Amino acid sequence: MFTLKKREHFEQEIKKSRFLASAGPVGTEEEARGFIAACSQRDAGHNCWAFRIGDLYRSSDDGEPGGTAGRPILQAMDGQKLDQVAVVVSRWFGGVLLGAGGLVRAYGGTAAACLHAAERRPIITFSALSVTCAFADEARIRSGLGTFPAALAETNGFTPEGVQLQIKVPCEQVDDIVRMITDLSRGQAKVQKQPR
Repeated sequence: MFTLKKREHFEQEIKKSRFLASAGPVGTEEEARGFIAACSQRDAGHNCWAFRIGDLYRSSDDGEPGGTAGRPILQAMDGQKLDQVAVVVSRWFGGVLLGAGGLVRAYGGTAAACLHAAERRPIITFSALSVTCAFADEARIRSGLGTFPAALAETNGFTPEGVQLQIKVPCEQVDDIVRMITDLSRGQAKVQKQPR
């Protein structure tokens, strides 16, 4: 899954109606609603929107026929494997009726074009490991973690025999890092996966 690096805008005209899409990264429902409020155009006839944050998603047709705007915007996000994103598509009516199919294509297509142009970054989910090791093994473990650029290690405390480390690692690398710690400490380090 991916999210956006920053806000993106895209504008196009379809049968004399003007469509303006604004897309941006959001982390909470509150942020998404704030983004929607900030990007809605007061002089537009409709400000249709959708957002997805994991399993939480919402959409609005804002007065357009049901299912012709919000849902196609959401489908544009899902089709591009995007999460933690909100999109607003504003429409200024140009005098030509588009029909239900035309609205679906216009809203979904405008959102998709905006999202396609946006810079993305992968969404990395992290897991926490608690490691207790001998003082002599700490430097080797920290050095080994250097081969995993996204891993972060902090000293969490000390025991009479060694040190306690709190390590934040990408979920997909947990098994590799546990194996590396076990190998470098010759099986002496104690590793516990922390609940997320």
